[in-house]
Amino acid sequence: MVQIELTSSQEQTLTALVNRYRADDGPVKGQTVADDVDRSLGTVQNQMQSLAQLGLVDSLSGPEGGYVPTELAYDALDRDPIAETETVTLAREYERIDVTVDRITFKSVHHPEACRAQLHLQQSVADFTEGQAVAAGPTPNHHLVVAGTVEAVDDTSNTLIVDVAQVEAPVEPPE
Repeated sequence: MVQIELTSSQEQTLTALVNRYRADDGPVKGQTVADDVDRSLGTVQNQMQSLAQLGLVDSLSGPEGGYVPTELAYDALDRDPIAETETVTLAREYERIDVTVDRITFKSVHHPEACRAQLHLQQSVADFTEGQAVAAGPTPNHHLVVAGTVEAVDDTSNTLIVDVAQVEAPVEPPE
């Protein structure tokens, strides 16, 4: 993985571009990104120019044009291109959500009364709020399901911090 130092503003802009690019499956207009990050179009255009100089963004002109993240953009955000990922179902308040979970990271499984997990999504976490019940899984390889309550939402890195109430994995019979 290539290590590129981004400012928080650049990371937020690039994350919004990648989220929209995945959702729209095509070039993303600057105004769309500006609306997502709550900045002016001019500011986003300047950010896109600096991201293009870093090799993270391509610009396509014309009526169907816009901005497209490069493979390097996915590396800089430590995300997998969508074609290389398996879908993990996420439910919010017992309703399935159309998002893809990149990874589940457990941060404090050693503490008997406080187990936290980070759910890294490929899409925006803007629709999630603290206190919502969520469940993610089953994961592709081990069929793990994680359920709990959203404790914090990090929209810069598309991460939900979840207070884990339950973790389930199927028990395989011994051979």
